[in-house]
Amino acid sequence: MKILVSLVSLIAFLLVLLPGPLYKYGVVELSTAFAGFRFGVYVGGAALVLLIIQVIFMRKTLSMGSTLMALVFAAIAIAMPLSMMSKAKSVPAIHDISTDLINPPKFVAIVPLRADAKNPAEYAGEETATQQRKAYPELKTLNYAQSKTDLLAATEQVVKNLGFELVNVNAATGIVEATDTTTWFGFKDDVVVRINDEGSQRFVDIRSKSRVGRSDLGKNAERIHSLIDEINTLLDK
Repeated sequence: MKILVSLVSLIAFLLVLLPGPLYKYGVVELSTAFAGFRFGVYVGGAALVLLIIQVIFMRKTLSMGSTLMALVFAAIAIAMPLSMMSKAKSVPAIHDISTDLINPPKFVAIVPLRADAKNPAEYAGEETATQQRKAYPELKTLNYAQSKTDLLAATEQVVKNLGFELVNVNAATGIVEATDTTTWFGFKDDVVVRINDEGSQRFVDIRSKSRVGRSDLGKNAERIHSLIDEINTLLDK
């Protein structure tokens, strides 16, 4: 029984741990990866049931090490997918976030890189904007007194600091484009920062969009917040 509990809990753990890397390196499709998540929850639940049966009816077969390992593996297998599901329910099912919802910054150099992406480079539209206004009302156009040159330099530095891949910097148009690749699944999300020079002020807008997936689980909004915080911190030094 001890071996069975350990084996089932390990399988559950692997079902939620491996889908990310397997998808990232092209071994499985995204639908298969998500199916692994679902099965991981079921198998994790089965491991907990077996563990309870062992505790109640076969207590003599218990050992502290194997019991703790099985409990941890099963808990992770259940908690990780459920946490993602909870996050998905708490944010709108959108994947294109911008500080300017009337005239969102446009991707330029990144467009060819998204040629095979399921989500097109064009802005997702008014329905997405409406949902964003409700979920992330704090995301608005930023304005600075610093020069356009300083803002471009700060943005480029922040992109590098955050580990994004810098794709393009166009000083003439005030555009900075970059790609952020997530660690676990290797999802590629694209970012464009637009700096408009208007008199004594510079207006900065940031847009972040996923290449795949209907919902981004709030990742694009988090990314924009990170960019804003880092830019502000760098400019305040």
